[in-house]
Amino acid sequence: MSNKLPLAMLIELAQSKTDAATRRLGQLQNAHTSAAEKLELLLQYRQEYLDQLQSQMRDGVAAAQLRNFQHFIGTLDDAIEQQRALTSQADTRLVHGRGDWQQTKRSLNSFDTLADRVRQQEITALNKREQRDSDERTVRQFYLRASTLAD
Repeated sequence: MSNKLPLAMLIELAQSKTDAATRRLGQLQNAHTSAAEKLELLLQYRQEYLDQLQSQMRDGVAAAQLRNFQHFIGTLDDAIEQQRALTSQADTRLVHGRGDWQQTKRSLNSFDTLADRVRQQEITALNKREQRDSDERTVRQFYLRASTLAD
């Protein structure tokens, strides 16, 4: 009985750590998804802007307007590179978060397995006690009947 309390406390602690790791993993997944979506939007915006530039170049475009387009595309390219870096960082954090979650989950599963073994040992011991008690009652009843018949 004395090792039930510490084991229950360990399981509770492992469950709390797993729950916290699960929440962190969800947050990391959301951050990664958000960063990837922003990157995709920037890439789409850049492509739309290039398409618009090509369309205007067919009709003729002023040199100043062309410089503005080029400057804006350069600014978009910088933003895209920054967003790629943020997405890469989010991906790395997500991979680490998954590893942390898997580790806490393995720990929880180990404690659960240990608790199951303890419960199984207790059930086995209880069954043996009940069988022994049953056997003793049967023997007592046998001797009681035998002594009653001998009288």
